[in-house]
Amino acid sequence: MSASVSASELAAVTPSTRDRYVDLLRVASLGTVVLGHWLMAAVTTGAGGNGQVEVGNLLAVEPRLQILTWALQIMPVFFFVGGFSHALSYRSLSRKSTGEGASVYPAFLRARLQRLLRPTMVFIGVWGAAAVLLQLVGEGGGLLDVALRLVAQPLWFIGIYLAMVAFTPPLLKLHERWGWGAFGGLVAAAALVDVLRFALDVPFVEFLNFAFVWLAIHQLGFLRADGRLTRPYLLAGAGLAGAALLVAYGPYPLSMVGMPGEKVSNMAPPTFALLCHGLWLVGAVEWLRGPVGRWLERPKVWRAVVAANGISMTAFLWHLSAMLGVYGVLLALGVDLPAPASGAWWAQLPPRIAAAVVLTAVLIAAFRSFERPAARSTTPRPPGSSRGSTAYSGPAATVGVVLCLFGVLGLSMVGFGGLFEGRTALLIAVQVSAPVAVAMTLVGWLLVERAGRGLSADVRHG
Repeated sequence: MSASVSASELAAVTPSTRDRYVDLLRVASLGTVVLGHWLMAAVTTGAGGNGQVEVGNLLAVEPRLQILTWALQIMPVFFFVGGFSHALSYRSLSRKSTGEGASVYPAFLRARLQRLLRPTMVFIGVWGAAAVLLQLVGEGGGLLDVALRLVAQPLWFIGIYLAMVAFTPPLLKLHERWGWGAFGGLVAAAALVDVLRFALDVPFVEFLNFAFVWLAIHQLGFLRADGRLTRPYLLAGAGLAGAALLVAYGPYPLSMVGMPGEKVSNMAPPTFALLCHGLWLVGAVEWLRGPVGRWLERPKVWRAVVAANGISMTAFLWHLSAMLGVYGVLLALGVDLPAPASGAWWAQLPPRIAAAVVLTAVLIAAFRSFERPAARSTTPRPPGSSRGSTAYSGPAATVGVVLCLFGVLGLSMVGFGGLFEGRTALLIAVQVSAPVAVAMTLVGWLLVERAGRGLSADVRHG
């Protein structure tokens, strides 16, 4: 079945209860990240014609453009959408449970991770095989070394998302008991971390905000699922004012993405300023929900959103590969790569992005089938059957998602270069190599699959 027919059929059978705006936000946020990466990347060749290739950041060359990150750093919206979807999915599974309480969690993990990890493992496998082959034949240097190092970096987002999936059940319980109070607790914890970090110089405490900041944004998705974000303009205004004041009078940089060589990054680890930025973005997109939701009722518009949703993760995984491929062609053809932010650089930008779009489309055509979830059972296991395996499914799924989380994060840090040289990266006080990271991800995924197979996995808003 062709992609267009599939999208048309899916659009035609969309239930009236589905929140179409959430689907649009998912696609738009990933699309904005892709465009932002294409805009910011500035590849140049080293002085003296020695073949050295360097990748810089346009925003570091032209700091005045850093204000654009207040619109282009839109990952908080994706995590907000994740919270909304995870709440609906977990509640749907809980309602369909046959009474085996422990079975809900592994089924939930398997359902949420399938579409995420299947295309990710294919991406890792292709680039891992390419890295091994290049080292065996002795090829390397120049743009190849850059590509092996950079293409895995966007996997950090998948690692953080895996953590959000894993923490959904306990945080959803806190939300159901405390509502806005649970969200406020995470916000207060993020603020306390920055006080300890910047005012009291407590070492390593800043890394706690990888959890507090992103999980606070995720918690807003729970509130959205319960219809409790009734005054988004207040959220947007408070977030924007907070971010502006913190940047103007605090130790926070203007850019909401990491900049080379900066002492403080709003992204790694996340700061309270980034949390305020996320609040303003979530409030802003919620404020637009009414008019945009009516626009999505148009059949052609909705078909386009459905089609884009079917390839969004594949496009995200491969967009840097496409961009670096375009630069590789330019270098092979002997095209000069002008200095970033120069007139020639801006003139070259539109055709370069157009070429990246074309190459990304080719990669999507090659790998899009892996984004479709594998067939899964929607029949709950009969009570009393396979009690032994069910007893261990919860712990196995928990271990599996933790392995996936650390494996994906480790690979995003170490990349695919230096496989035979034992290159490592420090991940929470442990040195991790690329082969170890890949093995952790694969074993973790298999554990989650085995634990959740055969359990009810009919999940809404997948």
